[in-house]
Amino acid sequence: MSSDSIPEPLPAAPEAPADSPFRSEPTSRDEAPQFVLPLVVHLEKTGPPARNDALVTAARAVLTILSDPRSLGEDEGGAEGEWARVMRDWQDARIRKVVRRARGAEWRKASALPGITVTGEQAEVRVFPPVPLDGWPKELAKLQVSGTDLDDPEVPAAPDPAGPVLWMSPDVEMSAGKAMAQAGHGAQLAWWELSDTERKAWREAGFPLSVATPDAGRWRELTVSGLPVVRDAGFTEIAPGSCTVVADHPALRR
Repeated sequence: MSSDSIPEPLPAAPEAPADSPFRSEPTSRDEAPQFVLPLVVHLEKTGPPARNDALVTAARAVLTILSDPRSLGEDEGGAEGEWARVMRDWQDARIRKVVRRARGAEWRKASALPGITVTGEQAEVRVFPPVPLDGWPKELAKLQVSGTDLDDPEVPAAPDPAGPVLWMSPDVEMSAGKAMAQAGHGAQLAWWELSDTERKAWREAGFPLSVATPDAGRWRELTVSGLPVVRDAGFTEIAPGSCTVVADHPALRR
């Protein structure tokens, strides 16, 4: 090959499965009742968390509620978990997640609702059982979606190559709130692909994971690697079908 030759481009990322909850085209999932998973980030006027910390914490919050006994079919006594039905209904339809922010009294009121608070290095994210699209609790409905822009004061540490990594697209610009939701999508796709044994091991380890943004070349390789890829449905901020996250878990690497 001559020095001025142009390398052949890598193939496009494969299409999402026909029944994917993240397809932009209409699917059978649109016929089911639609729900949304609310996440609320604690964001005071001073001392906000770093963006990467917030993304990691949001992803761990999603994994935490997916694995919580209240979300599962039966508890040790054989009774169905109190959130199991709505978690099933949510996962049978489009997978929607919305991140809102709260401070002061708003955060305290939100924290009083049934849910789970997950903490990171500084970030606090509370995740709640899914609610109907038009049926948000008033304590959450009045919280703002905008204003969740966060920065990383320092360059985030390189991800642990031996552990789970959520790779964020270097091509798609997103607010921190949108990116938190996308990181949650990626974590959920990884969770779905794991065996029960692999899920248990991840949960018992405390859901360690990293969030990182690769360079353009590495991103293109990741999108065709066979790992789960989030293709956003395009409800907010970004174009439908945009690849936003690749979920990289050691158990899923081929």
